[in-house]
Amino acid sequence: MKVAVVGTGYVGLVAGACFADTGAHIICIDVDEAKLERLRRGEVPFYEPRLPEIVRRNWPARLEFSSDLARSVGGCDAVFIAVGTPPNEDGSADLTHVLDVAEAVAKAATHDLVLVLKSTVPVGTNAKVCETVAAHAKHKISVVSNPEFLKEGDAINDFLKPDRVVIGTDDDDAFEILRRLYAPFVRQNNRILRMSPKSAEIVKYAANALLATKISFVNEIASLCDAAQGDVEHVRAALGADRRIGYSFLFPGLGFGGSCFPKDLRALVSTARSLGVHCGVAEAAIAANETPQRNMLGYIERSLGQLEGKTVAIWGLAFKPGTDDVREAPALRLVVDLVARGMNVRVTDPRAMDTAREDLRHRGIEAKVTFVADNYEACRGADALILATEWPEFRNPDFVLLRSLLKGRHVFDGRNVLLPESVVEAGLIYRGVGRPALGS
Repeated sequence: MKVAVVGTGYVGLVAGACFADTGAHIICIDVDEAKLERLRRGEVPFYEPRLPEIVRRNWPARLEFSSDLARSVGGCDAVFIAVGTPPNEDGSADLTHVLDVAEAVAKAATHDLVLVLKSTVPVGTNAKVCETVAAHAKHKISVVSNPEFLKEGDAINDFLKPDRVVIGTDDDDAFEILRRLYAPFVRQNNRILRMSPKSAEIVKYAANALLATKISFVNEIASLCDAAQGDVEHVRAALGADRRIGYSFLFPGLGFGGSCFPKDLRALVSTARSLGVHCGVAEAAIAANETPQRNMLGYIERSLGQLEGKTVAIWGLAFKPGTDDVREAPALRLVVDLVARGMNVRVTDPRAMDTAREDLRHRGIEAKVTFVADNYEACRGADALILATEWPEFRNPDFVLLRSLLKGRHVFDGRNVLLPESVVEAGLIYRGVGRPALGS
């Protein structure tokens, strides 16, 4: 089977590489020729475990990279659209790139094919793409909605072993092409779910909204534990033991970030509003996501007093471990607030130093932040340490060494992954999220 994937960002490159790994012939298309040259050298422009190896294994035999969409579409059974849908000012998704690609494919098609919407798009986009295609196509083009469900840092596993594959189409022939393409990934259990395009479009936003709501909810419970002097980790353990609830995404911390949850929740709310529907739960999840960061700032101010002129070390900048993505990362929001309060901020991250530096440069505060490659060195002379991203190498540090390097004694665990007793035994003061402070 020959397939084109338009867009070599996170979703497009993962999809293209994984399809190629099953023997399909894949052409990944992008307008950025410099990026394509890097990919031809086996260099993936973002961090995702296992992806570079799969790209190198399949290029050039089964995986091509091209900037010529018109030439690449010829002979393809299916063309996937995996371009960005950035948010507009009102939170709605900008579909400009999606519609431009759809028009280009329709004009370039030399035979019947399936056009697959892999980009995250609001309900009704499939119909808009159909209108665009109908206005320009000389051949039958079936538009299918096929949302992605990839977690950054574990995207390869998610693609190779999907919980479900959602295919939104009323066309039996188009469904059969997609079913065959995904067959290698669902051999043990047929997890392909066919539905209408509109239902498929809603699924992605609904899934992310529900997961984000779970995070916001447990963070609200953490605030309640603070006020009532409870321990959210005990509460979380009891909640998650209920099989109807489960432990997944039931972890308190500094809130959610990344390229999906914040953007998709806002897009869901905006789409619902345009249809006269009030998504109060999703709106509440968005609002509640600001609270954990404010709470952490409160912990710091109460513990350190006047913040101006003091130094803080921050471990972790990516919005989650396993990625270099800092989009809407809680750690960076915290950096911005601490800099605004006059603190000297020293930061480190195993993978996200470059992306964080670029983000802070756009914010105009890069010069006010010190980037340190070694996590222990970042703590030298600092009044406090904040663990903001739960990278594995941060979970069990040498607390005795930390005690000797820190000028102060405060350790703020923004992800509740440190063992409080280990922190205290080293002579430090522990403060987690929704947990009692320990040490004196």
